[in-house]
Amino acid sequence: MYNFPIGVIVDSFRLPMAEAVKKAKEVGAQGIQVYASHGDMAPENMTPAKIAEFRKLVSDNGLVISALCGDLGGGGFVHPDKNAEKVEKSKRILDLAKELGTDIVTTHIGVVPADANNERYKIMQAACFELSSYADTINSHFAVETGPEKSIILKNFLDSLGSRGVGVNLDPANLIMVSGDAPVEAVYNLKDYIVHTHAKDGYMRFYENPEIVYGMPGAREMAEGEHAIEGDSYEEVPLGSGSVPFPYYLKALEDIGYKGFLTIEREVGADPAKDIGLAVKYLQGIINEG
Repeated sequence: MYNFPIGVIVDSFRLPMAEAVKKAKEVGAQGIQVYASHGDMAPENMTPAKIAEFRKLVSDNGLVISALCGDLGGGGFVHPDKNAEKVEKSKRILDLAKELGTDIVTTHIGVVPADANNERYKIMQAACFELSSYADTINSHFAVETGPEKSIILKNFLDSLGSRGVGVNLDPANLIMVSGDAPVEAVYNLKDYIVHTHAKDGYMRFYENPEIVYGMPGAREMAEGEHAIEGDSYEEVPLGSGSVPFPYYLKALEDIGYKGFLTIEREVGADPAKDIGLAVKYLQGIINEG
């Protein structure tokens, strides 16, 4: 099997940045992804000196930056009165990514409606068209994270933009946990757009409307009835212990010619460093056996 480079979202370690980058090296990662939507790494806080300092920290640890995370929250790009500001900040994050040596910024855009005539579809389409046009001008990509909708719906939405400037960050766990989609099928559906992936695992406890899970406006108020099961509709678990069929999923990525990062994300758990270290070994084992 292709020797996919393995990365890690350094924020998952829940450590100060310098310690987190060193920890990424210790667990055997080859690259890192870092949140740049807020805090010290946000573009408005990154001076040329800080950019140079961070690049040196990464390179001194033998790593590269696989992508930045530019998720701005608030339901993505579903509020027309907020989109102009969000689009401009997203562009600045993409500029920062270029300065840090990567062409990819991952983000959530909201839940894409199945109906292209839905007003929200058109609002999201307009924002993503502007993002894709800008990304094209600097040969970069905004990568939409999978999960809120079925992969075929996302494919049709991306096809409507007529660009590769907005691509895909394929998160197989999100597909299973939220939309109930099949990661292997998603790879083939989205093969023309995948520029980055997250390595995460989990399972669905019960189906919850993705509109509610991702906080779309008015979704909960419009929901009929109440769930008999309390708590979250999904659970994230360490790699290899959930519903993602990683050997088949990696084979599908190899099949379509994807050669980018498998970037480990661990959003829960009492000992993320331990879980991430085991995840690196788990992925390496599949690659070596394949």
